[in-house]
Amino acid sequence: MSAQKPLPRIIVLGAGLGGTIAAYEIRDATKGRAEVTVVSDTEDYWFVPSNPWVAVRWRDPEAIRVHLPPVMEKRGIDFTAIGAARVHPTENRVELNDGTSLSYDWLVIATGPELAFDEVPGLGPDGHTVSVCKTDHAAHAADLFDDFVKNPRPVIIGAAQGASCFGPAYEFLMIVETELRRRKIRDRVPMTFVTSEPYIGHLGLDGVGDTKGLLESQMRERHIKWITNARITSVEEGMMHVEEVNEDGSVKKNHDLPFGFSMILPAFRGVKAVFGIEGLTNPRGFILADKNQRNPNFKNIYALGVGVAIPPMGPTPVPVGVPKTGFMIESMVTAIAHNLAAELDGREPDEVASWNAVCLADFGDGGVAFVAQPQIPPRNLNWSSHGKWVHLAKIGFEKYFLRKVRVGTSEPFYEKFALNLLGISKLKETTKEGN
Repeated sequence: MSAQKPLPRIIVLGAGLGGTIAAYEIRDATKGRAEVTVVSDTEDYWFVPSNPWVAVRWRDPEAIRVHLPPVMEKRGIDFTAIGAARVHPTENRVELNDGTSLSYDWLVIATGPELAFDEVPGLGPDGHTVSVCKTDHAAHAADLFDDFVKNPRPVIIGAAQGASCFGPAYEFLMIVETELRRRKIRDRVPMTFVTSEPYIGHLGLDGVGDTKGLLESQMRERHIKWITNARITSVEEGMMHVEEVNEDGSVKKNHDLPFGFSMILPAFRGVKAVFGIEGLTNPRGFILADKNQRNPNFKNIYALGVGVAIPPMGPTPVPVGVPKTGFMIESMVTAIAHNLAAELDGREPDEVASWNAVCLADFGDGGVAFVAQPQIPPRNLNWSSHGKWVHLAKIGFEKYFLRKVRVGTSEPFYEKFALNLLGISKLKETTKEGN
């Protein structure tokens, strides 16, 4: 009697916002016809959107952590936290950090980015600014914020040249401003927002609805100054050097900005495990993917999340990237899960992610929400709003999403029902042919 043929293996590389949900959804979509393995460099999932709260101690890091091995085991998903050293696409294997390798039939890359703090001298947690990109960074920022409030000085918050994730910068700016008011020391803290965006509210998306007007209004009301088209040249202890750039790229003005506390989001690049692999990544190390989220050169590799290559909206005086918002990432997840199921059926992948963007930016005592369908213009829907309800909605979303990760489900019935009521889809409605 012949031995039973082993199931094909699908490796999900990364266990962040995209990778964790991808593992659950792929497991459901393939219905036991494939072995699903998650390769991560940590056993824990951290809810990154709550990091700005962690940095001012509105959240304890443990409150936004999910220990993944038992959840993955319950769902029948293999899991390792050894981490990937290198992807070898021509050999269909992932080399792990301990020197061993895992072979795959399909690979889903969901690593997220490497944080390019080194591209600006003095930037980042190892330099003179803090970060909310990782939860341990945010916890470190909270320690420094505790020291800062004992000796209030100017605050600088923003995003460096090449950054592509601007929402958390605006969030943290307003959250810090709210916390300083609560502590009754706001009057002793001049605040400046420094951003590579060509205008306030650009967000890497050329604006959504009236984000320009809404955010400028919020900043004026809170007496926050701003510098746009900003290129940070270097950061020293207590001093940031910034070039303000004209439309033609020439330097308009040099700013030497003193500060006592600063959070600057860095540019991103691809992680070392994939960086520089010809045919797989672009020069920044982001994964090349077609409309079906599949690499055009290695057809058994899919990619989702912040590590996917997306061209910028258009030329800007200072480089500005395109953000990959949470819902946009989830739409990539759903498309990939459906496309892998199609491949297991012997069909060509044909699902296209909607790339719709739904964003809640919390300001501590209010916030701004926007919906962009799709995220990249021109859009079918372009809407933004603000109010105290956004803060409450963000709290509700945090609790909901963490429960989703802890239970091991990608899209509960009530989420699908609510999205359908709002007319928001994860998959693009296409005729499949010729799109």
